Amino acid sequence: MRDSYRELFKKLEILPLCSQYIFSISIFVIKNKHLFYTNNQIHSTHTRFKTNLHPPTANIIKFQKGVYYSAIKIFNNFPHNIKDLANEIVLFQNALKRVLLINSFYNSKEYFNYQRYSIEN
Repeated sequence: MRDSYRELFKKLEILPLCSQYIFSISIFVIKNKHLFYTNNQIHSTHTRFKTNLHPPTANIIKFQKGVYYSAIKIFNNFPHNIKDLANEIVLFQNALKRVLLINSFYNSKEYFNYQRYSIEN
């Protein structure tokens, strides 16, 4: 029988591997902002996605599955209330970790299918 340890992870405040990856890559993005461009740096149109990271145009699947491109996709999937904390690394870490502990994502599909607008701060 295969039991899920999701509730045990939450109780013990342990991040599953996918959640650890999301956390680590997000901290990398925050600490290395100079490697990424936001949408408002690329064009002057002010949209609700202006604070999203701008994904580079790439047709090569190997690049799209790489860490750089994945980091952009993961960061852009955060709700606005977490992205707004990007300049305050400690607050960002705490908010992100709280969301990841509450949801305990086992794989990236769960993370990207999650209703990001329902995440509370």
